[in-house]
Amino acid sequence: MATITTQGIIQKADPAKWGVHHYGLSIERWNFLRNKSFWITGAGTGYGRSMAVALASADANVFLTGRRKEKLQESLEEMKSLGIPTKNCHIVEADITDIEQVMRACDKIKSLYSSLYGLINNAALPSRAGIHYPLQEEAIEYCEQMMRLNVTTPWLLTRTVFPLMKCGGAVRVLFITSEAGWASTSGFGMYNISKAALNGLCSSMAEECTHHFPELDIQMNALVPGEAKTEMNPNSTESPYTIVSMALILLSHPKGGPNGKFFHRDGRHLQFAYTTPYDKSLV
Repeated sequence: MATITTQGIIQKADPAKWGVHHYGLSIERWNFLRNKSFWITGAGTGYGRSMAVALASADANVFLTGRRKEKLQESLEEMKSLGIPTKNCHIVEADITDIEQVMRACDKIKSLYSSLYGLINNAALPSRAGIHYPLQEEAIEYCEQMMRLNVTTPWLLTRTVFPLMKCGGAVRVLFITSEAGWASTSGFGMYNISKAALNGLCSSMAEECTHHFPELDIQMNALVPGEAKTEMNPNSTESPYTIVSMALILLSHPKGGPNGKFFHRDGRHLQFAYTTPYDKSLV
């Protein structure tokens, strides 16, 4: 599954010391993020919140999307508690499984900025506790809901916002996947399938967009966050900030970087299906 390790990854960076460690980025890469605009789904909790906080600390323009406005507001409060200005952070409350709400969210972003640099498809629906054989016993409606949020929605969101990213001449998209996408663990069948499908979406969309727009600097990649304390996994002792270093390295990569590739938060370069590991250093 993995062959190459990226040096310089900081998995246990204290977010309160962002001004010292810059999550492992060089000053050049850190400054590169300044004034870039990013849209993050599931930004009210867990990994989404940690990436929103980190990008805001790099002085990026950040759009935070989720269904629960109070959770998105908590993300802004966490920024303030860490000494991070929030004047360039914007709450975009939306149910992203609703294409009309996605369109309205895109219109709001477009009204504020002429282009969008990056999109982080982070929102996802987990397996439900107590369902031991979901492929046989889970309600069909819940399975359909999971596939819509975990697979269909990232496709629709990326497709819908792509023209706004195209305006800036560069495209950065992260699909937050899971090791479940490589697994067949009993009890998590539909979730495993949804993440395997997300992996296929990442590599297929990267390939198609590159062929359609060869003049653009397109970097669409999938990132495995591992386990951390989130709403999906409340018993973990790991901080959701473990994902930040690798996420920022990918989002700040200059022209000619990886596209349609797979990475782990600890820096490993992964392989999926016919897609080979990225064969260059990221830093």
